[in-house]
Amino acid sequence: MAATSPTQAPVPSEVVSRRPAVVIGRSAGLLIGLALVGFVALLILLFGAHQINTGQAWNAIFDYDSSSYEELVVRTLRMPRTVIALGCGAALAVTGAVMQAITRNPLADSSILGVSGGASFAIVTVIFYLGITSPYQFVWFAFAGALIASVLVFAVGASGRDGATPIKLTLAGVDISSLLAAWTSALVLLDEQTMDVARFWMAGSVAGRPLDVFWVVSPFLIIGTLACVFLGHQLNVMSMGEETARSLGMNTARTRIICGVLVVLITGAATAAAGPIGFVGLAVPHMVRAVIGPDYRWILAYSVVVGAIFLTAADILGRVVLESGELQVGIVTALAGAPFFVFLARKRTVAI
Repeated sequence: MAATSPTQAPVPSEVVSRRPAVVIGRSAGLLIGLALVGFVALLILLFGAHQINTGQAWNAIFDYDSSSYEELVVRTLRMPRTVIALGCGAALAVTGAVMQAITRNPLADSSILGVSGGASFAIVTVIFYLGITSPYQFVWFAFAGALIASVLVFAVGASGRDGATPIKLTLAGVDISSLLAAWTSALVLLDEQTMDVARFWMAGSVAGRPLDVFWVVSPFLIIGTLACVFLGHQLNVMSMGEETARSLGMNTARTRIICGVLVVLITGAATAAAGPIGFVGLAVPHMVRAVIGPDYRWILAYSVVVGAIFLTAADILGRVVLESGELQVGIVTALAGAPFFVFLARKRTVAI
């Protein structure tokens, strides 16, 4: 029986990964990636409307003087922005990889399959009807909205004889997302107070959020992301197909439910903290897969690092691309991700 256990039996995508040279190379790549995370984190602290030097940034973190304007800017504005960008980028990238694995859909992403749209819908709805304006309270409603939207998408996508095919899930996600977006826009337009609270948040931004917001959602982001990373072997088995996974002893329904719950928790938390940020979960796993191959144990680990770099770099780009003002990071990722989505949709075969 142990030979058929999915926790023991190797799968083809893991055979190459066991070679010492491959392990060393990929481990070195992760270390380089972590160094790049530190580099982009430093850049986001230094660049903006008011230039900060490294000494001032260092003092703001380790020897804070509230009388220094530069240190005040770093401590109260740029540090929260950096932490939220790194955390949400890593988490959203991992959820994209997990969704692509459990749905066997290379176009899967929390924004495309309606999960982030459901979270946004729930938050705007409670702002409109209940008058809630605190980001600390958003997170619980974001979870509920993400869960309801994901259930609707999978229910619609699984209807019919052929079940939940990648194309049907994508179409169902786009349909549900469009419906929720229309309702969200209507609520924003009907009430001026709702518009004032929601308009900046809905664009998707890591700016203007206090660090306390991240501490509220961080347990869900950190624990959920780590749990996803440790599911790499199970996702490798599922990537071989439903029948093969079952023949290896895997309870595929249970694995999908666990992964689905983790995706809802992570996406709800990230959306509550930063608003709806799309295409990170779509683009990053494909970028990683193109470099390191189909082994999800490495895809998930690399997605954490590359996702953090991707969203932080997008935020930096949004701050410097305009002479005055800045683009919200959600707009930057949409501008970068939409062509990538079209590219994937036009490809006849995309490995997952």
